Amino acid sequence: GSLNLEQSQPLAQSIKDPGPTRTFTVVPRAAESTDIPPYVMKCPSNGLCSKLPADCVECKTNFSCVYGKPVTFDCTVKPSVTCVDQDFKSQKNFIINMTCRFCWQLPETDYECSNSTSCMTVSCPRQRYMANCTVRDHIHCLGNRTFPKMLYCNWTGGYKWSTALALSITLGGFGADRFYLGQWREGLGKLFSFGGLGIWTLIDVLLIGVGYVGPADGSLYI
Repeated sequence: GSLNLEQSQPLAQSIKDPGPTRTFTVVPRAAESTDIPPYVMKCPSNGLCSKLPADCVECKTNFSCVYGKPVTFDCTVKPSVTCVDQDFKSQKNFIINMTCRFCWQLPETDYECSNSTSCMTVSCPRQRYMANCTVRDHIHCLGNRTFPKMLYCNWTGGYKWSTALALSITLGGFGADRFYLGQWREGLGKLFSFGGLGIWTLIDVLLIGVGYVGPADGSLYI
């Protein structure tokens, strides 16, 4: 009989032990359910489900659709998001109509990209930089909504082409156009050579006129 008691005690302890650990695992889950997920901030409540931003829904996408053709996907609203159908009735499952294409294949107006102020825009060949692009909220597409893309440098330092050209025509002999563009070495050269005896002045009017000579920081004219 004593053997049975010794065996039953460890068994009883092993049954009791999981009790506290179970209560600990349940508590955090309850706390998580009261937190509002970050995507909810983007999701307007009680609007049409089909008009919700893409971050608010989960869709059963099919990558074997024909590129460029219209396609319909079954979508479900994410937790904590409320929306309605056309009859203003609460809805969870709905259909979204979209064009079959990946996010990186969208036209440039459908996404926003990060800018670069370090690459030279006035260079030959034209420089590119790696940008991170994010699809606009109301656009639906296949694949990753944030993607890298090589873009041409197109930032501006605030220099006006019209101002540069006007300075080149009027005060080009004194190097005013080159000083304005931040090219002070060339400006000094023009100033002390009297505009290259007029020849440099004429050449600069042409070069600035066609946009070949630009700001020293490599940016585009406004």
